Amino acid sequence: MKFSPILAAIAVCSSLIYSTVAQADAPMSAAQKSQIETIVHDYLMSNPEVIVQAVQTLQQKQVDSMRSKSEAAALKNIAVLNPSATTTSDPVAGNKKGKVTVVEMFDYQCPHCVEMGPTFSDLIKSNPDVRVIYKDFPIRGAVSVYAAKGAIAADKQGKYMEFHDAVMKAADGLTNAKVDGIAKSLGLDMTKWTTDRDSDATDKQIKATYKLATDLGVMGTPAIFIFKTTNPTMVDFIPGQVDLKYLQTSVSKVSS
Repeated sequence: MKFSPILAAIAVCSSLIYSTVAQADAPMSAAQKSQIETIVHDYLMSNPEVIVQAVQTLQQKQVDSMRSKSEAAALKNIAVLNPSATTTSDPVAGNKKGKVTVVEMFDYQCPHCVEMGPTFSDLIKSNPDVRVIYKDFPIRGAVSVYAAKGAIAADKQGKYMEFHDAVMKAADGLTNAKVDGIAKSLGLDMTKWTTDRDSDATDKQIKATYKLATDLGVMGTPAIFIFKTTNPTMVDFIPGQVDLKYLQTSVSKVSS
């Protein structure tokens, strides 16, 4: 059985009091423990904001710990995360030789990823020295996998961004048929698109992203990594949706 954040916060408060008393006096009796539990209960009931603050602090510590571990792992896997413009098989937008690289792992059915689509477009427009590498990371079922494979196949015909943007706009109630319709509407060679979509190479590319995500400790989407393209010494990991200002701050931080 797992404790909720609130129960965890209460447990921490109680354990701190027990620890303090135990250090100062002899072992507590059952009556003393009961008295302390009553004091803690009454205090928290009278000051519920303390629980909220404790939960927020606990959650922030967990996020910070996760980010630190993922950033360290990213540096160890930087050759995979940061391929050269001539060797990457992942779609690249913006300046392919940009001084700052932004990697996004995303799922076409992730609402936060969908909402961040225009944010990345704005980031590219306002930062001519940034390249964005898109890593299709379908974790929301078979339709997500189908759409990701379709996007990679569209990239082989030079129409990744058009396909990407169209699928993002159609993400609500996405189906295989909708994905097929988008491919047709873009004027893709459907025979080649279908072959590339279902190829072993496309399957391996997605599986490579799954492995990389595991190595980096990524557990959801969007997952964003930002670093200098050449000789990166730090990686800023953003686990979740953020606005343009947050992305811009991160870009400025790693490039300084």
